[in-house]
Amino acid sequence: MNSKRMAIGAVIALLAVFPVAGSTFYVELVTKVMILAIFALSLDLLVGYTGLVSFGHAAFFGVGAYTLGLLAPRYDAANLWLTLPAAMLAAGIAAFVVGLFVVRVKGVYFIMVTLAFAQMFYFVFHDTKFGRGSDGISMNFKPVAAIGGFVPFDLANAMHVYYFVLVLMLAVFALLRRMLRSPFGRALMGIRSNEHRMRSLGFETYRYKLASFTIAGSLAGLAGYLSAMQFGFVNPELLSWHQSGNVLLMLILGGTGSLYGAVVGAFAFVALEEIFQALTRHWQLLLGGAIILLVIFLPGGLASVAGRTRRALFGEPMGGSGQPDDEPARLPHDRE
Repeated sequence: MNSKRMAIGAVIALLAVFPVAGSTFYVELVTKVMILAIFALSLDLLVGYTGLVSFGHAAFFGVGAYTLGLLAPRYDAANLWLTLPAAMLAAGIAAFVVGLFVVRVKGVYFIMVTLAFAQMFYFVFHDTKFGRGSDGISMNFKPVAAIGGFVPFDLANAMHVYYFVLVLMLAVFALLRRMLRSPFGRALMGIRSNEHRMRSLGFETYRYKLASFTIAGSLAGLAGYLSAMQFGFVNPELLSWHQSGNVLLMLILGGTGSLYGAVVGAFAFVALEEIFQALTRHWQLLLGGAIILLVIFLPGGLASVAGRTRRALFGEPMGGSGQPDDEPARLPHDRE
């Protein structure tokens, strides 16, 4: 455990000093990756811990992004402390309304219904004046972090944006980690494992799943807002089905049911994307092949490498019950 904490501390320290040595391009690239990591963390709450595989999670990412685009004045800068909560609230409300319907179904039906709702959101922004059509919305100014007359940081500065996103990524990680170790998180894992048993124990599983869906949607809205803030542009493609597919691939790469896996998967996905794009214009074929090989030979994702290595070298178990020891232990009846 001490070695793991040291490794995590080293990674955080590396991220903290990276802007000092990295060029502006790589600072902005890693900022983009950390935003995607927040997006992946939000989906992992559904897929890895509640057992709800959503293929429409990009809808809430897009709602968060469009909230900033629609609220930002044309000839002035939006206020960060007003628009950021508004984006999370809008995405959370959208997730709550959608969740009222979709969490009633399971399995492939849940996947298809979430996809259908996401496509509805996509066409609302694509085919109506409300979302400015396929051209999207451009923002001329970055949000300002002014509190009265005091401006603690400047979001027009790439380094300040980097540290702001880093702090938010760590905060989301810590929030989810704490939540998953609470009775609420244990209940979600119980529902993932055996919903019928949880019902027989008196848990209102519908409400728990709806709460999980809403929280995940709100956090996806946070990621969408940060993406719009970084690039100063939003369009309907942010809500498209392949955006939902990409974040699912990040979880597959990193490993579902692991918060570390969500972060590692986001970094691995973008790294592979950049490497393969430099090799060929048909980089999607290489990326798809790499993911297929990883699923076959490393089904637990990249996050399981450390545990597998420890077991191979020292015969150490992965946590107390087959779960990596960086995550809450599974319930006794939740078998691998």
